[in-house]
Amino acid sequence: MSGPSAVKEVPVTRREQLVEYIAEGARPSAQWRIGTEHEKFGFRLDDLRPPPYEGERGIGALLQGLTRFGWAPVTEKGTLIALSRGDASITLEPAGQLELSGAPLETIHDTCCEVACHLREVKAVADELGVGFLGMGFNPKWKREEMPWMPKGRYAIMRRYMPLKGGLGLDMMTRTCTVQVNLDFGSEADMVKKFRVSLALQPIATALFADSPFTDGKPNGFQSFRSNVWTDTDPDRTGMLDFVFEDGFGYERYVDYLLDVPMYFSYRDGEYVDLAGQSFKRFLDGKLEALPGAVPTLKDWADHMTTAFPEVRLKRYLEMRGADGGPWNRLCALPALWVGLLYDDAALDAAWDLVKDFTLAERHALRDGVPRHGFKLPFRQGTVRELALETLKIAGHGLARRARRNGSGADEAVFLEPLIEFAQANQTPAERKLELFHGKWQGNIDRVFKEFAY
Repeated sequence: MSGPSAVKEVPVTRREQLVEYIAEGARPSAQWRIGTEHEKFGFRLDDLRPPPYEGERGIGALLQGLTRFGWAPVTEKGTLIALSRGDASITLEPAGQLELSGAPLETIHDTCCEVACHLREVKAVADELGVGFLGMGFNPKWKREEMPWMPKGRYAIMRRYMPLKGGLGLDMMTRTCTVQVNLDFGSEADMVKKFRVSLALQPIATALFADSPFTDGKPNGFQSFRSNVWTDTDPDRTGMLDFVFEDGFGYERYVDYLLDVPMYFSYRDGEYVDLAGQSFKRFLDGKLEALPGAVPTLKDWADHMTTAFPEVRLKRYLEMRGADGGPWNRLCALPALWVGLLYDDAALDAAWDLVKDFTLAERHALRDGVPRHGFKLPFRQGTVRELALETLKIAGHGLARRARRNGSGADEAVFLEPLIEFAQANQTPAERKLELFHGKWQGNIDRVFKEFAY
């Protein structure tokens, strides 16, 4: 979730401006970049509880400590809520999950170095505070009511509104973590093809990264409970977006979708105006009761775009949103997977050939079944495992053709190795943790904090 954007305060008087705003994101392939984001759970080393914002060992103190590394403070009403450094930022999810929104970088090698540097800096400060960080998709131990809330205005609005729309929205806010990658497109046609391929294959990423099998300290029956949470969050703003596969899909159709997504807020003069459930269309007509006569700005539109949560999200780039958070090597593997599939023409063609005859029912069966069954979900004459292995093969060839090598001569395909190993073993990260839980850990979930912390 992003904070208030830096888009100019240009009044929106025509629907076409909203379409143009997205279209302006298209860029030639030489300028395509990779933006990796990941979230992680903080926990106090002595009692494993999530740290609140306040206090000497709180999340606020952690943010303040990170300023020693050249991060500039970002405040809201005088409260430190984020950090920025160059094109990167560190932000807070609702319960204090720490998010790195990485800079747009040229290679997976670059983004992996960025992640490693960030984790070193966080650990240096966190160690002084007696705090650790864990990468998983869902908090494995603490109940919803035991999670703290961060002092950000938009979260207060969402906290009130979420229970009106679904049973797990507050869990999404407070108990989930993800890793995602943001990728460019070259034209409207390129965007459409990438959107369709990535949406159809998003359940494969969910299986490869499935790492949320515990709730309240016990197995929950899922491999990616984080993915399941999205099915009961808010149907107005989540899901598989079937219209993306319909003839005529493009920028305008996505704008129409966003105009039907109810609003959360408008950020004006340093204040969040609660507009939860209200219509952006009425805002365009200057007919919102809470802002009489006011029309939106492009900044309002950019902020509104961040409040839709489909499996793949279009802004002025495409966001891949199907993966659970995880350890360092999987934070590098996710951008490798999608760059390999989407940034090489032959790989994109091969990936489209793989999914183009998926029916609507099959796409939904994958989306609905993978969170519980992972690789072992039946699909056509086989299982999701075979689909995952073919997807990884295509991605690996795409990365090899990109031929972006590090100082040791290795290309970016090296970052796929953890995913290939999981798929070949037919065992998700969640299944491996469940083996430990029922075996060596003897049912003690506390062990996950000791053995899987960054």
